Amino acid sequence: MSALPPVPRDPAPMLAQALRDWGGEQDLWVFGYASLIWRPEFDAAEQRLARLHGYHRALKMWSRVNRGTPECPGLVFALLSGGSCQGMAFRIPQAQGEQALRQLWPREMVTGVYDPKWLRCQTSDGPVRALAFTLPRHSPNYTGELPAARYQQIFAQSSGRYGSTLDYARQTHEHLHRLGIRDAALARLLQLAEG
Repeated sequence: MSALPPVPRDPAPMLAQALRDWGGEQDLWVFGYASLIWRPEFDAAEQRLARLHGYHRALKMWSRVNRGTPECPGLVFALLSGGSCQGMAFRIPQAQGEQALRQLWPREMVTGVYDPKWLRCQTSDGPVRALAFTLPRHSPNYTGELPAARYQQIFAQSSGRYGSTLDYARQTHEHLHRLGIRDAALARLLQLAEG
């Protein structure tokens, strides 16, 4: 069983801090590692395949709104420390940067769950400093290690305002595959859904 839903953190001060850290004097870069890749909801002037060192993509964050409910929590991806992650870096023109951040916050930070960080991403055209949504392991939203049977139950039952956990995981896997990004851990999890 998952723990009780944590007390939400106020996302407004974190948005204000992200805007200050960005500064508004140059284009804004955002690192996408899951649904931001296939449903960014902002207009990017450029997108590049990117690798982020020091973090990896993991389906280990409880979702009680987007892909689950408080009664039947689902899962979403998070960036956890360790390893590396291939994803997409999006460049948003400076003039649209603040608007893009304000659009992102209700989607990614509705309960203030992530720790937004400015991280160095490697791209074929050189490094960029991009905003990434990370999750510390001490967060009450971090699932820790879940048994296979728990993943199977979540894949079979959990759904929220954006659809089911299973659909989310499958769409992410499909889009990563199209980009030539192999995520062996996600492929193994999806095999559980077939079992």
